[in-house]
Amino acid sequence: MTILEIIMTKGDALIGSIRRPLCVGHKGAAHLEQGNTLASFDAALAHGVDMIELDVLSENIDGSGRLFVAHDYHDMRSRTPLTIEQALDHLSGERFSDVEFDLDVKLPGYELRVLDALHESGLASRTLLSGMFPASLARVRDAEPTLRLGWSVPRVRRDYTTSMLTAIPALAALNAYRMLLPRRARAALKAGLVDAIMAHWRVVTPALVSAVREAAGELYVWTVDDAQRIAKLVELKVSGIISNDPRLFAEILAPGAAAPAPRFA
Repeated sequence: MTILEIIMTKGDALIGSIRRPLCVGHKGAAHLEQGNTLASFDAALAHGVDMIELDVLSENIDGSGRLFVAHDYHDMRSRTPLTIEQALDHLSGERFSDVEFDLDVKLPGYELRVLDALHESGLASRTLLSGMFPASLARVRDAEPTLRLGWSVPRVRRDYTTSMLTAIPALAALNAYRMLLPRRARAALKAGLVDAIMAHWRVVTPALVSAVREAAGELYVWTVDDAQRIAKLVELKVSGIISNDPRLFAEILAPGAAAPAPRFA
């Protein structure tokens, strides 16, 4: 069954209650152009995404220095990265007026400067600021209560389940984490600490979807580069799917597909 068939044939679609997830381009369209570049953002736009995710990192690990659009320090030093001002100036152009943004703050210590840059660009109302560090998100919440915040989970540097040496303990830890996450996500959302959960696809379960929905939050899933997995997430009715390859969203975006999930208020 295709993604579009899943969307259109589920029983609750008959009463108009199902809506497609938001299509989010990871680093723009990182499988089409080098991620976190203007070319990658343009490629994502050309493929009709609803939202573009980009990473923000400080020049120095203590949070000082310029702010760059980069995923990690190797990424930053292996090329000439965009400054946050260059990126936001490009994304504030008329061509991107119907697109929302997810700014992923990679480390704590410079989050309030990211907030200032958002306000200067005029994009704060269309932006979800996300990160893995709750204390960092709390500082932003205190400074700007209306800005949409997303808690990215789990806090890991890489997928340890792909290595023969670490797969078994990693999978055991993953199973335990899956059981704990719905309760933690529900609590964070109900307390108003965040507005969305940004979850790696390996930790997404029906229990997590239900917990987020019960708390009136949204659930974005990263980073999904497989069409069959996208189809399963559509069936679960997640709020958004983040992919390096926006071409995989073609069926979701096809004429006649359901409207996207509502944005944050």
